[in-house]
Amino acid sequence: MDSRQTALQAWLGPALRKTFADHDWGSPGSGELIAASADASFRRYFRWVDGPRTLIIMDAPPEHEDTRPFVKVAALLAEAGVRVPHIYASDVEQGFLLLEDVGDRTFLEAMQEGMLTEERQRLFRSAIDQLIAWQLSSRPGVLPDYDEAVLRRELGLFPEWFVARHLSRQFTDSEQDDWEALCSVLLQSILAEPRVFVHRDYMPRNLMAATGTPAVLDFQDALYGPLSYDVTCLFADAFFSWPAAERVAWVQVYWDKAQAAGLPVPANFDTFINQSRLMGVQRHLKVLGIFARIRYRDGKPRYLEDAPRFVAYLREACAADQRLAPLQRLLDSLELQA
Repeated sequence: MDSRQTALQAWLGPALRKTFADHDWGSPGSGELIAASADASFRRYFRWVDGPRTLIIMDAPPEHEDTRPFVKVAALLAEAGVRVPHIYASDVEQGFLLLEDVGDRTFLEAMQEGMLTEERQRLFRSAIDQLIAWQLSSRPGVLPDYDEAVLRRELGLFPEWFVARHLSRQFTDSEQDDWEALCSVLLQSILAEPRVFVHRDYMPRNLMAATGTPAVLDFQDALYGPLSYDVTCLFADAFFSWPAAERVAWVQVYWDKAQAAGLPVPANFDTFINQSRLMGVQRHLKVLGIFARIRYRDGKPRYLEDAPRFVAYLREACAADQRLAPLQRLLDSLELQA
């Protein structure tokens, strides 16, 4: 047992007793604490099991992670009618949260197991409905802005970590010119979009495939930014590839519902899919940089195994949009293939 887990055990006993008393659950038994999951950050999760009752404990080392945004965004999502884990107890100074257990089967796992068409329709339509509810609750000044500085900082991860560290090279002068031209194309489109609350990782890995309304996880990095971001993230996933035609069809389901709900999507679907494509390019480049950073800085190599998926997304985008000619040249020059 490491020092973090020792501190967690000391905090957990009183937190459980208070939670059980507050909810008239009787008294907690001895229970068993088992590892539930870890993610690309420094956070990890445990499941406390006592017979049929289970709870989740988040361990977020405060020197690396701040749990206050998680608590704040959870409240905003719940206020919007989105299902998120209830927070029973928190200690933001130590980085511990006691959470509702919303299941152990994600959308991603269900898809990898061969999800039936009917279940896929139900889950992803529900995910779209919850996304729209979240976006309809948007207002400025509540979450940090997803502004040009943040977008450029994210784009910078690609040359810094994927190109320089992973490929062990620097941009040539012509590659640098193409990179700057590409960033200009992306930022011009993204910064012109209407702004809403943005989850930033609204993807099958962070949606729970439970009966009823699926629960949403991993929302602590939410910002106020481009309308197309989350739906693009949902269907151009980091860990599962949709067929291109099916992905576009699902984005149109979102666009139809968003229009009907009064969200400020473009009146023409082709305009929106073009925005979504460029938004996706920004995200895919960022993720390639992040996965390389996770490998070389944090010692977690498995994420970079999905790099070909993102190169495929980028190649597909280039084939569909002549504005991405600088990206096409850059991918060719870097010899990046799907």
